[in-house]
Amino acid sequence: MRSKPKALLGLIALAAMLGAFVPRRTCAQAGTTEPAKTVGSGASSRGSSGDAPSSALRQEAQQILKQMSQITGLPIRSQVHYRVVSHAEAQRDILRNLQSQYTPQEFHIQDAMLKAFGLVPANFRLRHFLISFYTEQAAGFYDPRTKTMYIARWIPDAMQPMVLSHELTHALQDQNFGLEKFLYAHRQNDDASAARQALVEGYATAAMLQRIIAPAQLGNFFSIRALLGPMLAGQIEQFPVFSKAPFFFRYESLFPYVAGAGFAQQVLRRGGWKQLNATFHDPPETTKDFFDPEAYFRKLSLPKVTLPQPKALQRLKNLSLLEENTLGELGVYVVVGQLISQAEARQVASGWLGDRYLLYENRQNGHTTLVGRTLWTSPSFAKEFFKDEEAMLKKKYPALQPRGKPRQDVFNATNADGRVMVLLRGREVLWAEGIPRHRGRAVLKFLRSLPSPTVTIAGSGARVRPSPGLGSKAGRSVRVK
Repeated sequence: MRSKPKALLGLIALAAMLGAFVPRRTCAQAGTTEPAKTVGSGASSRGSSGDAPSSALRQEAQQILKQMSQITGLPIRSQVHYRVVSHAEAQRDILRNLQSQYTPQEFHIQDAMLKAFGLVPANFRLRHFLISFYTEQAAGFYDPRTKTMYIARWIPDAMQPMVLSHELTHALQDQNFGLEKFLYAHRQNDDASAARQALVEGYATAAMLQRIIAPAQLGNFFSIRALLGPMLAGQIEQFPVFSKAPFFFRYESLFPYVAGAGFAQQVLRRGGWKQLNATFHDPPETTKDFFDPEAYFRKLSLPKVTLPQPKALQRLKNLSLLEENTLGELGVYVVVGQLISQAEARQVASGWLGDRYLLYENRQNGHTTLVGRTLWTSPSFAKEFFKDEEAMLKKKYPALQPRGKPRQDVFNATNADGRVMVLLRGREVLWAEGIPRHRGRAVLKFLRSLPSPTVTIAGSGARVRPSPGLGSKAGRSVRVK
């Protein structure tokens, strides 16, 4: 699942808990959006009459920017601009950001992918939902394209310092590492993109918390991941769109903050902000590194899973390849978590080693075809996911009619949209769904013909931990066999 626009629900929840430590200030009641200004150039949004930003906000933003530079060790290399916006204006800005990040074709691909995996219903309107979903939680944001800090005028006064400390940390990241280039370096690998987003958001959340607890050091604190998860879960009821969103949307939107901050804290414990800054030059490559930071510290190099296009599908005139991508441990977690249960997701996702999927679309009727391949740390994990995949297919297609005698290593069935099949082979699970009936046998033969990968995990030890939920502590280690 591709990285989404940022959501600041985490900051809102943190403000509810830590508000007592944040200085109270008076909020100006500005009526219109101000033109972009430069922090330090003589404007702010508080303490003045009319629409002109007051010097109070300018001084506060400038002071917080300097504080975040001192905390993180990232130098201020250029000026930061800001705009004070209303909720409606923020909605328009988020819409513009969405349009700049995704082309209409990319929106279509994401929409088709979500429906193919059974995560949203057929009548789901992705673009409309994303605007509502992220606008509801917006509390101000930094835009690396325009180098502008957008300040939400509707949030409580006590929250502004927290939002500014988090978002101005993004400004420092941008000035020192180039956020646009960093975040979108792997647009064809959702898992790698999600890992980079978690690093960026986790770093900023850690910096924000460090400012609050100073002079204590975050690296010496108790596990903030164990704190943030339950705390955030208790806040969602005040956000109707968020609380009613599918599980995978909710989990993926919180993951960069909760798991990312937990990862950042682990790095801080080992080498402080200098080592955390160095991770931008050697970033985590998969979300597994955030479920289990030890995988990153041991520099585990996971196997690369490839999946060529089946010739039986390439020859179909009306079928075109829409997407080729990777779910990652996070993707497996949210799919299993939504279609089965989060308890099952915690159990099986930790065994993920690699995957690749192909998404096709019929240009005439819009039907999708999905072909996937997953690799697991042991045959027992693969067997567990094989059972999960069969259960998920039965849930997605209630009218499935099994074909042939039941087997422990193959599930083969038919429905109105075509053939579905799941194949268990050692540490692999391969599957296909929405296959035209006259191509079913050829696709099954293709899946069986794929050479089994050689699993060699480079690094200091080859262990993975059961995937903890947000706010959970990692469980016992499981050796790769």
